[in-house]
Amino acid sequence: MVSERLIVGRRSPKIESLSERAYQSIRDNILRGRYPLGAALSRRQLAEELRMSFLPVSEAVQRLEIDGLLESKPRVGTRVRIPTRQDILERYALREALETQAARLCAEHADEDGRQGLLKMGFHLDQLYGSGGDEEFLFSVHTYHLRFHLRIAELGANSLLRGAIEREQVLVFNWLFDTAARQRSLPPRFHSELAAAVTGSVEDADRTMRTHIRHGMDRVMEAMDMSTAENGWRSPRKTRGSAAKTEKRP
Repeated sequence: MVSERLIVGRRSPKIESLSERAYQSIRDNILRGRYPLGAALSRRQLAEELRMSFLPVSEAVQRLEIDGLLESKPRVGTRVRIPTRQDILERYALREALETQAARLCAEHADEDGRQGLLKMGFHLDQLYGSGGDEEFLFSVHTYHLRFHLRIAELGANSLLRGAIEREQVLVFNWLFDTAARQRSLPPRFHSELAAAVTGSVEDADRTMRTHIRHGMDRVMEAMDMSTAENGWRSPRKTRGSAAKTEKRP
């Protein structure tokens, strides 16, 4: 039997780059809310929209299924996956476990330049969240938010922990949950206070990060419950993306 590694190794760089571009584009549209939870997606329409062949789009969809952002059923199709309550609780618990440890390590190991830089990032992030803005602006805010949290992990000087946070995509799912719940307003100085805590004592870093992560979880759970109730596999779903289609009830 030919190993999967050898098969992957034979793919052309062009296909790999197209697959990566398709992956990023579809994922970004999910995080923007253009493909909302429960939206049915056609791989062929995605290929037309992205102006590429079916193969790289299909590979991108498979990656997104592994990530937990999409799901497919035989003879039914592919859609943006709606997380269950258990999914959400487990994602929150995993994020809390990883990022609380990152916060503790940041408090222990960050140097003065790192601390000052993180305080500036927290202040800037609070200003961005308080500015409102359109879809593209909110996307840039969430992107900066992800960088802020990864920076905390980097200052903790544990590359394995930082890699786990990125690999498990806890920040990506936090982004997805906030988008689905339309959670756009945060308490004043929400990230400034977190930055101050993770550059202070280990105890403050631990406590503040836990509180930070749990903020808004009830609203997210309520929004996800509504999505689950309203969107079965064949429930109508209106979207702005041309690749997201509406299916008729049988």
